[in-house]
Amino acid sequence: MAQSKSTILIGLGLVLVVFAVFSPVLTCDFVNYDDLGYITNNQSVHHGITGESLKWAFTTGQQSNWHPLTWISHMLDIQIFGLKPMGHHLINLLFHAANSVLMFLLLRRMTRAMWPSAFVAAMFALHPLRVESVAWVSERKDVLSTFFWILTVGAYVRYVQTPSQRSKWFTLSLAFFALALMSKPMVVTLPFVLLLIDVWPLKRIDVSRLSFANIKRPLVEKLPFIALALISSIVTFIVQRQGGAVSSLSSLTIPQRIENMFVAYVRYIGKTLWPARLSILYPHPGQWPWWAISVSILILVAVTVLVMRQLRARPYLAVGWLWFVGMLIPVIGLVQVGIQSMADRYSYLPIVGLFIAITWAAPEFIRSRAAITTFAAVAIAACCVLTPIQVGYWKNSETLFTHAVEVTDDNYLAYNNLGYYLSNKGEPKRAMEFYKKAIEIKPTYEDAHNNLGYCLAGMGRNQEAIEEYKKALGINRKLTEAHNNLGNALSNIGETEAAIHEYQIALEEDPKHADAHNNYGIALAMKGQLPEAIEQFQLAERYKDNYASAHSNLGNAYAALGNNLLTEGKTAEAQQKFGQAIAEYNECLRINPDDPQAHNNLGNVLAQQEKLVEAIAEYRKAIAMKDENPEAHFNLGFALSRQGNAKEADAEYLIALKQRPNYPEAANQLQILRSAAK
Repeated sequence: MAQSKSTILIGLGLVLVVFAVFSPVLTCDFVNYDDLGYITNNQSVHHGITGESLKWAFTTGQQSNWHPLTWISHMLDIQIFGLKPMGHHLINLLFHAANSVLMFLLLRRMTRAMWPSAFVAAMFALHPLRVESVAWVSERKDVLSTFFWILTVGAYVRYVQTPSQRSKWFTLSLAFFALALMSKPMVVTLPFVLLLIDVWPLKRIDVSRLSFANIKRPLVEKLPFIALALISSIVTFIVQRQGGAVSSLSSLTIPQRIENMFVAYVRYIGKTLWPARLSILYPHPGQWPWWAISVSILILVAVTVLVMRQLRARPYLAVGWLWFVGMLIPVIGLVQVGIQSMADRYSYLPIVGLFIAITWAAPEFIRSRAAITTFAAVAIAACCVLTPIQVGYWKNSETLFTHAVEVTDDNYLAYNNLGYYLSNKGEPKRAMEFYKKAIEIKPTYEDAHNNLGYCLAGMGRNQEAIEEYKKALGINRKLTEAHNNLGNALSNIGETEAAIHEYQIALEEDPKHADAHNNYGIALAMKGQLPEAIEQFQLAERYKDNYASAHSNLGNAYAALGNNLLTEGKTAEAQQKFGQAIAEYNECLRINPDDPQAHNNLGNVLAQQEKLVEAIAEYRKAIAMKDENPEAHFNLGFALSRQGNAKEADAEYLIALKQRPNYPEAANQLQILRSAAK
C-alpha cells in the first residue's frame, strides 16, 4: 500500500514539475523551420480530419517521412485550436508529461526499484536536451512515437510477467509498435532494446552461458517486431530518397559519415553530462579534425570494452550503454538525412540508456546514500534551472536562430532562417544581411539565393532579383519557389511570356502550388486570356484555404469578363459575371476586411449594376483605409457625379489629381463636370 502511494505521488510530482519547468513553451510561437511544412502552410493539415485528409496522411511522403499518426495529430490540433500556437504546444507538453510518468512506471515494473526509476524518469523529463522535442511543434513525432514506444515495451513486459495472458499482451505490444512506427520511424530499433531488457532487468537471457539455444526463443519472439521494423525502414528510406532528404555519397563520403558517427556519439554524451550551447541545428562540418576523431574512437572503444567486461557482474552497464548506442544508429549519420551532424531531438529516448547505466552503477561506486541523494537532487535542480532558459530560446524564430548562430559555427541555415523571419516582419534590409552571410558561408545554398532575390524584388530591384533566382536554379533546377519568384520578377519587368514559362515549370514540379496558380492567372489575365486565368485562380483557391489574393484576382477576372460581355451586348451574361465578381470580392473581404483595393473593385462592379449607394460606401471604405488612393477618389467622384452630387464629385476629382497629377481620366471628368455646371 505504501509503495502504491509512493508511486502515485512520484507520478503526480513528475507531472507537476514537468509543467512548471516547461510552461514557458505555452507562450512560444511557431518557428520557420519545419513548422511551415507541418502546420502553418500545410493545406492538407488545415482541412482537419476528413476522409480525404486521412487518405492523404497514409499516402503522403511530405516532409520526407511516412508518419500518418503524426499528421493526424496535427490535423486534430487544427480542428481544436486552429493556428493558435499555444494549443499545439500544450499537446506536446501533455505528451511529454505522460511519457515521463509512463517511463517511471515502466522502469519501476521492470526493475522493482522505486527511487532509481524515479530519478531516471526525472532526468528524462527535465533534461535540457528534451526542450527541442517539446518546444518544437513539428517534433510531435518525437513525443507521440515515444508514447507508443513505452506502451510497446510495457505490454512486452506484461507478456513476459503474465504467462496466463501472453497472447493478449504480445498482440498489444505488436500493435503499439506499429502505432509508434506510424508516428516516427526512428523507433525501428525497438526489437534490439527488447533483447537488451531480456538480459537485464527481465533476466530471460543468461549471459553467463550464452548459446543459440539460450537465446533462440527470445530471438524468435522478436521476428514480428523485426518484420515491422524492416517494412518501416524500407518505406522511410524510399520516401526520404524521393523527397531529397538523403544526402548522396558525393556530398558526404562514407569515411566522412563514419568519422562523424564516432564524434557525434561522444558529443551526445558530452551534452548529456554538460548541456551547454544547445542549438536547433549543428551543421555537419564535412571533415572533423583528426584528433577529435581519434579521441572519440578511443572513448567509445574504452567504454564498450569496460561495460562488456562487466556484463555478468553488472549487466545494467552494458544494457544502458548499448541502449544508448543502438537507438541512435538510425540517425547517427551513416544514412545522412538533412545537413546536421547531430540533433538534440534524436537523444529523446536513447539518453535513457545512459541514465540507467549511471543510476544503477552509482551505489556500486558511491557507498554513501547521502552523497547519492545529494548528487541526484543537484542534477534535478540543475535541469530545473537550465531547461526553462533553453525553452526561452524557442520564443520565436528570431530568438531561436540568433541563439543558434551564437553557439555554433558557420550555421548558414540559421542565418537564412533569421533573414526569413525578418523579411516576413517587413525588414528586408536586415534580412538581406543575413541571407548574404548564409551565402558567404555556403555559396551553393539555393534557399538563401532565392530568399535574397525575394527581398530584392520587394524593393523594386527586379534585375538583381532575377540574377539571384537564376543562381538558385543553377544549383537546384527543381526549386519550385525560385521558379515562381522568377516568374514574378519577370512579370514585373514586362516579360510576361517568360514569366508564364516559369510558372508552368513551377506547376510541373508542384501541381498544388497555390501561389504559382495565382500568379499564372494574373499573367494570363494581363494577356486577355480571361477564361484560362479564371481556371488558374480557382485552382489557387482549391489548394490554399482563405486565399484572399486569389479571391480578389478571380473577382477582377469575372468583372473584366463581364465588361467584355457588356461590350458585346450580352447584358444577361455580363450581369451573371458581375454577380460572381461580387461574391469573390466579398469572400476576399471576409478573409481580409482591410483590403482597400478589394473595396474599390467591389465598388466598381456595384456601380456597373447601378447600385450607386452601395458602390459609394465601398469607395469610402477604401479611402478610409488608404487615403493616398487616387483611383478610389476618382471612382467615388464619378459615382457621386452620376448621383448628381456635383460639388462632392468635384472635390474628389481634385483630390485624385493632387495625388496623381498625370491622371487624364480625372482631368477629363472634372472638365466635363464643370462644363455641365456652366
